[in-house]
Amino acid sequence: MSPNVGNIDRVLRAVVGIALITAPLINFMEVWTTSWIAYGTIAVGVILVLTAVFSFCPIYRLFGKRDIEA
Repeated sequence: MSPNVGNIDRVLRAVVGIALITAPLINFMEVWTTSWIAYGTIAVGVILVLTAVFSFCPIYRLFGKRDIEA
């Protein structure tokens, strides 16, 4: 599993992921009153944070991005 996510992409994924995890927990908007929407948002946030931590995105691999671009 070679890294295929660059530094800027990692930072953006981490920031957006953390925001998606915390927003339903603090009920930032009334959008997350339904539990399945809140859990789905948290799941997407966790996936984004994990791809940032491991510098690997399976979707990039499907589309042929094999390594980090300079």
